[in-house]
Amino acid sequence: MEAERVEQIEKSLRRISYMVKQQGREILNHFPITPPQFIALQYLQESGDLTIGELSTKMYLAFSTITDLVDRLESNGMVERVKDQLDRRVVRVHILNHGKEIIREVIQKRQGYLSYILANFSVAEIDQLQQTLTSLHAEMEKDQ
Repeated sequence: MEAERVEQIEKSLRRISYMVKQQGREILNHFPITPPQFIALQYLQESGDLTIGELSTKMYLAFSTITDLVDRLESNGMVERVKDQLDRRVVRVHILNHGKEIIREVIQKRQGYLSYILANFSVAEIDQLQQTLTSLHAEMEKDQ
């Protein structure tokens, strides 16, 4: 594939990612949660209960930073620390219903934004976009 075409695709993906991220932050301004806290909640919802160390690794943040983040989420009733069933020395972070509800509401608003943007596209264009993005993601997953 020619370098110029790859450059344009990368640039478009970067711009789209930035705009989605900015819109996501704008949406989060209306909720009692920071972007890193939201990301942590998403990891907990997708992966199940995680230790502080596992969350630290996934988010590429220092252990102490994650500890503070979890403390704030816990004080806001979004997560709780629970002892591991197999090894009582291990403490895991468990997402609570309030945390799940925040995720649901934020995702719903993000999808509303995307729906607003996609309203100017034909059904065929949306189908092609969805298929292309799915294929791109699958190809990227192969390298993980």
